[in-house]
Amino acid sequence: MTPEFHLTLPVERRRAAALPPLPDFVTDLRPSDAAGPYERLARVGRAAELAGLDGVLAPFDPAGQDPLVVAGGLLRGSRHTRVTAEFHPGIATPVYAAKLSASLQRFSGDRFDWRLTVDLDPQTARAQGDFLEGAERYARAEEFLTVAKGVWSQEDYDFQGSFYEVLGGGLLFPLSGRAFPRVQLSGLSAEALALSARHGDVHVFGLDDDLDSGIAALRELSLETGREPVYGLRLPVLAREDDIEARRDALRLWIRRGGAREAFPEPDPCTALWPGFGTVGLTGSHEDGPAAGFHEPGLVGSYGRVADAVRGHLDRGVSVFFLEVEPHLEETYRLGEHLLPLLAKEKHHAG
Repeated sequence: MTPEFHLTLPVERRRAAALPPLPDFVTDLRPSDAAGPYERLARVGRAAELAGLDGVLAPFDPAGQDPLVVAGGLLRGSRHTRVTAEFHPGIATPVYAAKLSASLQRFSGDRFDWRLTVDLDPQTARAQGDFLEGAERYARAEEFLTVAKGVWSQEDYDFQGSFYEVLGGGLLFPLSGRAFPRVQLSGLSAEALALSARHGDVHVFGLDDDLDSGIAALRELSLETGREPVYGLRLPVLAREDDIEARRDALRLWIRRGGAREAFPEPDPCTALWPGFGTVGLTGSHEDGPAAGFHEPGLVGSYGRVADAVRGHLDRGVSVFFLEVEPHLEETYRLGEHLLPLLAKEKHHAG
């Protein structure tokens, strides 16, 4: 399996308070960066394509821009990059999601993928108008994917389930005949793994998941369905010329995002694992302790050490990597210039 490297796009952070007023002598009130919110994302998307990444992910942001809209713009502005939109099944009917996606596939040459987020935390789910809980979420996701694939591939498609009902549906010309989006799923619960065994094309794990057990469980379930997804990994990365420089910039990131210097966790010198990625509360309050919210593990180290860690995950069965970097534009170019060339041999041999 040829390894793939995708970039996770940024979401806009909410500001805790208004910026302080400017001094009276400032007469030019235009922002220093005249680019709008889409242009900033487009720059990162162009950087990902120039850097040689296989794709980008527009993540689900409950309070931010719609990932399907972002994906459409990025597909229009690129020639080769795959674009994944992350959304939850409650956003629309599966018939409408299929029609929208078939349009994007037609306009982009079949470069559009889905990532379904099934388990939202209850507060976020209710804010989105979704009041399903527990196993019902996975039952709805099952029906959502079943119906979407049904109307995509069949004429006069009928379906009657607990959440959706379709009578005489189906995509016709000019939307018919396109490749169905690759479906990315995640989760370690029995329901999540079963859904992925039946419908997933890529199952995405995190570094804090029990990767080996998850892959083994999903492979066993896949024997019953006759299909097996490939395995993906969310991977925050901070790579530099040497470990000392990487450690220094990890400390800068830690402090810039609200961490206390004395609480800085050292990157593991052998594995390059660092537990300090993530986000602190944007209010600036740290009543829960220094750097509360930094719970996301990732890789910090030299380009060679990070490349070795990626190779280790390839040996465990992972073939799709969703890289997370910050700041996005500069770090994306670093990936293309310094890290990806070290992994080019793996892509060449796998191809």
